[in-house]
Amino acid sequence: MSDDLYPSEILALARDASHAGRLAAPAASATADNPLCGDRVTMDVAFAGSGIGEIRHHTRGCVLCKAAAGLLAAKAEGGSRTQVAVAEAQVRAMLEQGARLHGAWQELAAFAPVAPHKSRHSCVLLPFRALADALAKPR
Repeated sequence: MSDDLYPSEILALARDASHAGRLAAPAASATADNPLCGDRVTMDVAFAGSGIGEIRHHTRGCVLCKAAAGLLAAKAEGGSRTQVAVAEAQVRAMLEQGARLHGAWQELAAFAPVAPHKSRHSCVLLPFRALADALAKPR
């Protein structure tokens, strides 16, 4: 594996598998696939009031996808739909334009080394798509 694409921080996030698994009775669930590489992420969500309660993910994919899914689930739990949308926009800008992250989710900067590898952007963004789809479902 290339150290520039898979720094130790990303490898540790993937190994950690934070929030991996499924919720017994999710309020919403969505699956996103990347047919080009075979990555697949399912995000289960339980709500708490107007915010996000619990999140679990089932990820079959590469190191980047697993690391992104775990970190996203950990950061989004207890947050809001708006925070997730802002984080996705910032990560997309970081990958596509080299923009710097700002705000509460600085840990997502771990994926900055992926920016030069355009074909791998979708690996990082796939969990965001799955979570956005789950959050868009009516409760």
